[in-house]
Order: sequence, then C-alpha cells, then structure tokens
Amino acid sequence: MFPIRPNEPEYAKLKDPVSLEHNRYGKSIETVPADHELRGQSLRINGDEAIGPNPNRYKQHGFFFNADNCIACHACEAACSEKNDNPAHIAFRSVGFVEGGTYPNTQRLNISMACNHCDNPVCLKGCPTRAYTKFAEYGAVLQDPDICFGCGYCTWVCPYNAPQLDPIKGQVSKCNMCVDRLEVGLKPACVSACLGKALDFGVIENVPEGRSQARTEIPGFPRSDITHPNVRFQQTRATQRDMLRVDSMPLKYHKDDGTGEFRPQLDPKHGFQRQWNLKKLLGSHENAHVAFTLSAQSVMGAFLMLLSGAFAPLHTPATLLVLLALMSFGLFKLNMHLGKPLRFYRGFNNWRLSPVSREIAGVSLFFAGLAGTTFFTLFPGFPFADLLKPTAMLAGLVGMGFGGYYMVKLYRIKARPFWDHWQTGTSFAGTGLALGGLLLGLLGLAQGTLAAGPANLLGALMALGFALEGLGLFFHARDMQARGNEGAASHYEQTTRYGHAYGLRNTLLALSFVLALNIALLAAASPAAFLLLAPLALAAAILGRALFYVLVIPTTMPGAFFWRNKGFVEHARETGLAEMPQLGVVPDSH
Repeated sequence: MFPIRPNEPEYAKLKDPVSLEHNRYGKSIETVPADHELRGQSLRINGDEAIGPNPNRYKQHGFFFNADNCIACHACEAACSEKNDNPAHIAFRSVGFVEGGTYPNTQRLNISMACNHCDNPVCLKGCPTRAYTKFAEYGAVLQDPDICFGCGYCTWVCPYNAPQLDPIKGQVSKCNMCVDRLEVGLKPACVSACLGKALDFGVIENVPEGRSQARTEIPGFPRSDITHPNVRFQQTRATQRDMLRVDSMPLKYHKDDGTGEFRPQLDPKHGFQRQWNLKKLLGSHENAHVAFTLSAQSVMGAFLMLLSGAFAPLHTPATLLVLLALMSFGLFKLNMHLGKPLRFYRGFNNWRLSPVSREIAGVSLFFAGLAGTTFFTLFPGFPFADLLKPTAMLAGLVGMGFGGYYMVKLYRIKARPFWDHWQTGTSFAGTGLALGGLLLGLLGLAQGTLAAGPANLLGALMALGFALEGLGLFFHARDMQARGNEGAASHYEQTTRYGHAYGLRNTLLALSFVLALNIALLAAASPAAFLLLAPLALAAAILGRALFYVLVIPTTMPGAFFWRNKGFVEHARETGLAEMPQLGVVPDSH
C-alpha cells in the first residue's frame, strides 16, 4: 500500500464526513449497494491484498477546481508526471488557459484538467479491447495499458483529451485517480501539490471548505452533457464576453447573456486566405484510415453489385481475386496503424459496447464471405461447393451490412462535431457506389466482358454515388457554418488552410459526376470515359477522405502557447525543435 509519511500535512488528507445521496444528474453517489458482492474486495495495489481504511471507499469521488485561485504554476502537472513516471510528451494532467479583454483591462483564466472519471465514460464504451473499467471503489475509471493495442479510439471519443496515446510505446494510458493514495485517505498527488489551493478532491457534490460554487462548466471546458464528468468548478470573477484560446485552434468562447454560459464559437484568427497545404493533408497520421475506408467501401460496393445479378459477365474469378486483394490491402494498412499490430485480435473483446469492435466483427465477416465466394468460384468442384458458396455470399452480405453500419456509427462522435453529421453516412455510401462501380467497370474493360447495358447501369450507379456525396457535402457545409462550434472551426480550416485542396476536390467530384452520367447515357460502352473517370474519381476520393480526417477539431481543453498547441507541435517538427525531448513533442508519430 502507499506509505503515509508521519508528518503528512492536513491539506493532503481526504475529509468527507458526510455526503449527498445523489449527484445533480440523479445518479446515486453510492457506487454499489451495501450488500453488493463487490464490496470488500482488494484493489491489489502493488500486489498488496490489504483493503484501505477509507470510509468513503464506495462513493463516487471527483475533482474540484477553483479557477479563481489557479496561477498556472504547473505544480499539479509536475506532481502527476513524477508519480506516474511519464515521459515529457505525455501528461495525464495539463494546464491551459483562455484570455479576454484588451489592454489595460485584460484577463486570463487558467484551467487544470485531467481525467474526470465520468458517470458515463465513453472511453470505456468505445474501447474495443476492454482496457477500461469503471470501478466501484471511488468510481474511478481505470485503464490497463497492457491490454490496449493502440487504436486511439478512446482519444477520439473523450471530450476532455484525458486518454493519452503514446506514439512511442503504441499504447494509451491515463489518470488513475491515484487510487493507491485514496485507499489510505490521501488526496491525489496533483491536488496535494497545488500551491494556490485551486485543486481539491473528495466525494462528488461536496463543496470544499471555503468555497461557494460547484459548477459543471467554466469558459474553455467542453460540454458536460456527453459524459457527466465528475469535476466541479468555482469561478466567481467577472469575465469578458469573449474568452480567446491562445493555441492555434480557431475557437473562442462566447458568453450567452441569457444563461451566462460560455459556448464555443469560431475565431478566424488565421485570416481568410486560401492555401493548399497538400503536404500536411496527404501526409496525415490517419492515412491508414483513408486507405482502409476507401478500399473497404469500394470492395463492398462492387461485391453488392456483383451479387445483384445485373453484372453476371463480370462475376469472374479474376474480378473476385482483385476485390479480395484490395480488401486485404485495406485491412493490412489498418492493422499496421495500430500501436501494437500483433495484438489485433483484441479488437473483438468489446463487441457488446464498442462500435469499433462491431465494425471489426462485421468487416471480418465480410472478408471471410468474400474469401469464401472467391475460393468456391475458383474451385467449383470442391465438395459441397454448391451449398458453401451461397453461404459465403450470405455471410459477405451480412458482414457488409453490419460492418458498414458500424463503420459509419463509430464516427458519429459527439466530441467531434465535424464528423457527427449524417453526411458521414452519405459519403461512405457514395464511395461504395462510385468507386465500387468504377472498379467493376475497369475490371470488365480489362477482361473484355463489359457490355453496353451493364456499362450504362454502372454509370448510373456511379453518378448516384457522386450525387449522394455531393448532396451530403452541401448540407454538411451549411450545417457546420450554422452550428458555430468546433464544426464551424473545422469548416473554416477547410475553406482557408486547405481551401485550394477543398476546391479541387469539389471540382473533381463535379467532373466525375458529369462523366459518370455520360457513361450512363452512352449507347455503347466507352473505354475512354472509364479511363478518364478513374483518375478524377480516385483523386477526389483521396482528397475528400484526407480532408475528413485532417479537418476534424475535437471538443477539448484549450492549450497554451507551447503545451498542447497543435501549431507549435507542427512548428517543432518542421524546424527540428522536436529533437529536444524536454519540449514534449515526439519527432515522428507511430
């Protein structure tokens, strides 16, 4: 157990003689009933079988942050990193700030934030490996890095940037609430180290001594309705109507005069000049997802068209082998993107809760069905082939439906407003129709089996796919601008920092639609039309999908000039400053 020093100061000790029965969201503060089987179990801290004497062991605990007192000394960060032996590029607790006003009436509001051990931990529900557990003891959400295989999905869904993906180790880790200290009646290390008495800790909803507020939001803190975080705030000083972020994110927080609450709003701090930025766009860390989604959706679309019966001359072993090879390529790229690729099988562990696990299960079933269909087409004399081939086809269809649905569902993340729109579905479905049809058309031309009728039908399906994607993009852009939150900031980046690439993608998409419509209306199949359409459609798809990943701005805590500032990270990598490990920037991502 964690040893208590004989001269441990009183401010480092937990003091919660009484507590409420329910929190403000109506959930019981008592984590389990008095007679529950989970009571009385050891946390086996460092292998110790003992159970701590804390009388509030089975009550939900949480942090209290007094923004009036925080001086941004970063002692909490240092204490946390020292206790957890974190490298410079990983911090479970970080301090950022927002500023408002103009000289001489300026104001700075500091925010210290770690994991909030939420009532509804989306990290736990999203993790495909079941590396997360919501413990009855203290209500702590704990994560086991040894189980994690480094997909990083928990870092996508968490609104507070609490889980930290280490690109060097290829795994996620996070704040563990210092449960070893709680067991012996001590507050977490960050709280004990706070110089200004800005941080406190205890049973949730208990307002610490000398404090007058217990709010759920302050300027710069992401929305609390997603996860019901167990953190409370005090901020009594009057603030400016607009509190600005000092990092590179084009966001500010505007005060609603009616409710007094601050909401994120676009801050066009980088101007409105359109740029290309193709190197950053096409050199994204998420290129593996670009390759996987485009290849998987193209193959799914082509497979569905083949099984429809309308393209029987194209249903050849060669066609199926190409589809299988392309699907294998996508799965390979996705698997190698993991921090621990050899642990890929752990992705099935949380199929009951995680959309990632369900997508993996569905796509794996589709791949098995495609492989089976290919095998029995190549070897029609195989025993029971007449029975097994239809079974494989059915498995492929079921896997495509299930995996395709969750391929969209896993991106409908409230913490990432740019993705949380129905356009994600139309984009993925449009890709399946457009690139799937194009793939079949090119394979038909190569094999000399593409007749006029099927070519016209493929053209119509491709035109429908391009139209579907274009329609979704139109409404997506309109809705993002209207929202005014992180989605509007993403759209601003799309039309400025990547403005020329965005315009090129839209132009290529429109040209692809016209060419596909031309193929649909041609009296005879035109190889030239397909060959001209191929580079245009592929370029539009790659640019569009790269924009999809690069542009997303999450609901996350504001950073500082250097720390947790995407702009500084990019600058450090470009100039070589990233070679200095004390800056907390990793030179090359995993």
